[in-house]
Amino acid sequence: MAKTKSIDTPLSEITLRRYEKPYDLSKRELVAKLCLSLGLLQPGDSRDVVVDVLYIMLEAKKKKEMINSAEITRRVTELRKNEKLPMLGIAFSNIRRQILRLRDLFIVEKVKNDYRISEFLPLTETFENKIEKFYIPNILERLKLYLKEIDEKF
Repeated sequence: MAKTKSIDTPLSEITLRRYEKPYDLSKRELVAKLCLSLGLLQPGDSRDVVVDVLYIMLEAKKKKEMINSAEITRRVTELRKNEKLPMLGIAFSNIRRQILRLRDLFIVEKVKNDYRISEFLPLTETFENKIEKFYIPNILERLKLYLKEIDEKF
């Protein structure tokens, strides 16, 4: 009889990468590096629509503008057209998935049916308060429990 292997689903996860300092990058390139640094985008990945979703959200933040997913999709499509980027990943369902990924990292929040950068705060403040002080310590604490348990069993 074959054993069934369970699939472990993480309670939370984050990928952090370190890149060179941000010199002479365009706004979109800066957002792309942030997405790479936070694990939202994989190095060499051509499916980079998450960059455009975050870019649109950051542009809306400047105006303290709440926008719904349909409007985000419209603006992402327009941005990719203007930047002469391939029209990949612009399906409404994929845009919503990218918004959810940004929500999972506390960068974007939903208020009723609209979205915004969390409380319209600077990303630095959001990162420090929600990721650096809350999210990462919880992950590290759990990791240390596994390390301790392994040390005791081996």
